[in-house]
Amino acid sequence: MVALAGGVGGAKLAHGLAQILEPEQLTVVVNTADDFQHLGLAISPDLDTVMYTLAGIANPETGWGIRGDTFEFLGALGRLGGEAWFRLGDRDLATHVERSRRLWAGESLTQITRELSRSLGVGPTILPMTDEWVRTIVETDEGDLEFQDYFVRRHCEPRVTGFHFKGLDDANPTREVMNVLEAADAIIICPSNPFVSVDPILNLAGVRDGVGRGGRPVVAVSPIVGGQAIKGPAAKMLAELDYSVSALAVAEHYRGLITGFVLDNVDAALAPEIESGDLRVLVTDTVMKSDADRARLAREVVDFVTAG
Repeated sequence: MVALAGGVGGAKLAHGLAQILEPEQLTVVVNTADDFQHLGLAISPDLDTVMYTLAGIANPETGWGIRGDTFEFLGALGRLGGEAWFRLGDRDLATHVERSRRLWAGESLTQITRELSRSLGVGPTILPMTDEWVRTIVETDEGDLEFQDYFVRRHCEPRVTGFHFKGLDDANPTREVMNVLEAADAIIICPSNPFVSVDPILNLAGVRDGVGRGGRPVVAVSPIVGGQAIKGPAAKMLAELDYSVSALAVAEHYRGLITGFVLDNVDAALAPEIESGDLRVLVTDTVMKSDADRARLAREVVDFVTAG
C-alpha cells in the first residue's frame, strides 16, 4: 500500500494503516510544499507530523509536535525580540537542527528522513514527495502568502482566491517515490487537504500518471465531514473558492483519478450522487478520535480497496 498524506488527518490514517499492516507493506509519500526555512533551519511540518505520529510521540492535543514538549527556547527567543510565531518545541527543535545540518552537508531529504525515522523507531517507509524545494503559495485578497505565513502567522484569516506552487515546474519526484508508485498494489489518498496537502504531490511531473497507471484501486478518504473540516482550513478554502463545502466537492476534485471514495456516515445522502459517475463508495465512521478508531478505519479502507 502507498498512502499519500499531509498534515494531521493524513498522519492519523497513516498511523492506522501502520497498526494493521506489516512495516514493509506500507509506504507513506508526504507533502513537502509547506516546508520552509525559519530561523536558519529547514522545517518540514508535514514530514514531521507523519514521522512523530508513526513513532507514537506526537502531541495528542494538537496532532503536531511532540507530546509533553516544552517551549523554553521559544520563550527566550521572544524575549530577545525574535520571531516566535512558529511554535518550535525544545525537543522538536532537535529534529530541525539535525535535518538542517545534514541538508547543508549535502544529504538528500529522502536519506535524512529515512535515518530520522529509523532513529525514532518508525517501521513503515516515509518518503518526501521530492528532494527539491517546492513552496505552496496561497493567493489571497491581501496578496500572495507562503503557506506557513497564511496558516500559522495569519491564522488562515485572509480570503483565499487560489494557489500556485513555486518551484514545482523545476522539481521532480524522487526515484524512490516513482518506484513505489510503480510497484503499489493500491494507493490511498488520506483525509488531507486536497488543495495544499495532496495537490502538490499529484502535480509533480509524472506523479498523477503514476498514481493512475495500471488499473489498480486508488481510494480517497474525505477530509470533510458534515460540511466541516476535521482539522485545518479545507472547509474555509472550499467556501472561498466557491465550491460546495462537502465531501461531494472533494470527490469531484479527485474524479478521473480515483476508483473509490470513503465518506462519513453523516454524509451518507451524498453517496448516490458520488456513485453516479464511475466511483465505488464506502460509507463509514471516518472520525478518528483514538488509536483504535484509526486502526478500525484503516482496516475498513484496506478491505474496501482489496474488495475492488
